[in-house]
Amino acid sequence: MTEVKFFGQDPIVGFSISGHSTCDEDDMFGKIICSSISSAAYLTANTLIEVVKAEVDTEIDEETGFMSVNLKSMFQESQVTLMGLKIHLEQLAKQYRNHLKVYSEV
Repeated sequence: MTEVKFFGQDPIVGFSISGHSTCDEDDMFGKIICSSISSAAYLTANTLIEVVKAEVDTEIDEETGFMSVNLKSMFQESQVTLMGLKIHLEQLAKQYRNHLKVYSEV
C-alpha cells in the first residue's frame, strides 16, 4: 500500500509518499496505480520548483517508493498546487482503498 501524508492543513507545507501499491511484481493493476500517484507527485514537485519558483527540500528514493517535498518558502500558488494534489490523491484513494491511503498530519 502507498501512504501519502500531507504536513499541515492551512497552509499545507509539504507531503511525503511511501510504499508501493503493488502486491507483487506481477501486479499490473497496482503498478498502474503506483504510476498514477508518482506522476501526480512529480507534476506537483516540478510545478512548485519550476513554475511557482518556490524553495523546496526534496528527497526521493525510487527503490523504496519514498518521496518527500517540503516548502521552504510560501506562495499562494504553492497552496493551490498542493491542494490540487491532495484532492486528486484523495479521489484516487476512494476508488482504490486497498492500494492508497491519504491523510494529514498537523
